[in-house]
This record gives sequence, C-alpha cells and structure tokens, in this order.
Amino acid sequence: MSIYKNFYSTSALFGHPTRMAILVALSDGKALPAGEIAKMVKVSPQTTSEHLAKLMKAGFLNQQKSGKYRYYYIANPKVAEVVEGMLALSPEIEVCSMRDSLDKKALSYARTCYGYLAGNLGIQLTKAMINLDYIKDLGNSSLLTQKGYAWTQEFGLTSTKKFLTQTIPYHVDWTERKFHIAGPFALQLTKKLLTLQWLEEGTIHRSVRVTPQGHQGFVDEFGFKPAEKE
Repeated sequence: MSIYKNFYSTSALFGHPTRMAILVALSDGKALPAGEIAKMVKVSPQTTSEHLAKLMKAGFLNQQKSGKYRYYYIANPKVAEVVEGMLALSPEIEVCSMRDSLDKKALSYARTCYGYLAGNLGIQLTKAMINLDYIKDLGNSSLLTQKGYAWTQEFGLTSTKKFLTQTIPYHVDWTERKFHIAGPFALQLTKKLLTLQWLEEGTIHRSVRVTPQGHQGFVDEFGFKPAEKE
C-alpha cells in the first residue's frame, strides 16, 4: 500500500547488512571516523561512505568535523533502540570460531548501548537496584523511589529528582533476553561508574569490564559480586 511507502524506505535502510553493521558499531553512542567504521564493518572506505551518506540523509546519523576528519554518530537514541530491538528479535549469535566465542562472551557480559550499561552486568545491576528499593519495578519500566533518590545524592548523581515521576525505561538485552534499565538515568549512572573507574573499556568494541576496584565497589554499593554467566 502506498500509504506505507515511508515505512518501506525506512525498513530498507535497516535491512541492508552493511548499514545495519554500521549502526551496530555506532550504537554505543561514540562518534567514529569513516575509516575506522570501514575497518569494523569490513567493507571498502568507498562503500562505507556511500552507506553513511544514505544514513545521514535519512536522519539516522549526524557528523562533526575535527581537523581533516569527519566523525559520525547516531543522531537519535530512538535509532539505537530500534537496532537493539531488532537484535533482540534475531536468532542468537552463531559462533563459528574461537574469536566469535570470545567476542560473544565479552559483549554478553557487559557492554554499552548508547552510553548506558547493557549485557549481563546491566541486568545484575538492575535487579540489585530493585532489591535495594532504589527503583520500583513497574513491569515495562521503573521509577526512582524516595530511598533511591537519597542514594543518588550520596552517590554523586545529579538532576535525578525528575525520575521520581518520570519513568526509567527497560530494554530487553539482545544477548541475555532479559531487561535492564536504559535511558538518561542509566546513562548518568554508567558514566559515574566509569568515572569511579569501576568499569573500563574492554578489548572488544562496545564491551566494558569490571576493574578490581569495581568488583569491590559493586559489592559494597549494590550488594552483589559481578559474575559472568556460566
């Protein structure tokens, strides 16, 4: 039906393997130059530029110039949400090599999605915050409790009072098939964990790992010891 023409054109952008790979590569919220993106998605710089132009035209990506380089980044959190949603609906990752196995393990354990913590560690953290009564589980989202608001002030988070009435969304993790907190509150919390050096970037793109300091911090602050899934 012609009335859905705009939907067909949008779905076609997501449906191309290279464009989807570009969006996945950028879904941690960072800005990357075209050359680095080309290496990550394993296509030529020329082909990458063609796909970047299409994603830019659709409003999925923005760019910023720094010196002689142009850096590309996802223009809207909704784009990252669609990417994560499509990954959650897809079959589980097929492991064909030791490298694939290591990549899957790292990304499943902990990674960033548009800047906030995802993976098994994000799920553990969400459960802990519910158990501590810092957030109230509403089924598809949560709300910050008064106890949780007091904790955010002690922990050094700012501008959190609005989350007493503004819901904190859940996202279903595409590697674990369980939910974790997302959105601005989760982003601010993840940034704090990185600032405290409880988390650090992993060796796999988008992956993060818990530091020795972080292992103790999670126990002291949230009452659980970060553990990889068996």
